[in-house]
Amino acid sequence: MSKFTGTPKPQLAILGASGHGKVVADMAELLGYACVFFDDAYPDKQTNEVWSIVGTSADLYTRLSEFAGVAVAIGNNAIRAQKLQELQNLGAVLPCLIHPNAVVSQYARIGAGSVVFAGVAVNAFTQVGMGAILNTGCTVDHDCRLGDAVHVSPGANLAGGVTVEDHAWVGIGASIRQLATIGANATIGASCVVLKNIPADAVVVGNPAKPLQKHSSAI
Repeated sequence: MSKFTGTPKPQLAILGASGHGKVVADMAELLGYACVFFDDAYPDKQTNEVWSIVGTSADLYTRLSEFAGVAVAIGNNAIRAQKLQELQNLGAVLPCLIHPNAVVSQYARIGAGSVVFAGVAVNAFTQVGMGAILNTGCTVDHDCRLGDAVHVSPGANLAGGVTVEDHAWVGIGASIRQLATIGANATIGASCVVLKNIPADAVVVGNPAKPLQKHSSAI
C-alpha cells in the first residue's frame, strides 16, 4: 500500500479524466497524494470535478520527473495496458494503489499500476499482474492468477485457483467457480455464473455462462 504523511504531499499524475479517474483520485487522496489529471481532451476540458486537468498524455510524458507516480485511469483494458507499457518504458513510477478499506493478504502479490478499491478482498497466494482493476467489493480467493490489465468489476467473486488471463473483463456481480480459466480478452457478462473454462476473446452471459448470440438486425 502506498501511504504518505506530512507536507508537501507527493503529486500523483492520473492519465484519463474519466469517472473511473475520479474514483482513483479519491482513493489516492486517502493514501496521501495530491492529484492532477492529464487527458487528451485538454485544453477543451480543464477540470474533472474538483481536480485540475493540466495537459495531454503527450504533455505528461515530458513531465514525469515532476510526479511521485502515475496512475492510468482508463477503463479499456487494451488501451490501459498500452499506456502503462509506454510509461514503464519511459521510467515512470507506477504505484499500486490499495484502498485503506480493502483487505489484501500479506501473501498476495499485486502488480505495478494496479488499483484495489474499497471493500475488495484478495486472499493468500493470489498473484495479480500489472495494471489490474479490482473494483469495489469484488473478492479474489486464494491461489488465483490474474494477468496484466484485467478488470474484475464491482461485486464479482472469483473462487480459489481461478486464472484470468491478460485483458479479460469480469462483469459486475459475476461468479467464477474454482479452478476455472478465463481466456485472454474474454468478457464475462454482468451476473454471469462461470462453471467451466472460457476461451480467449469469448463473450459469455447468463447462468450458466453461454456464448453471447449475435442477433440479426433485420426486422
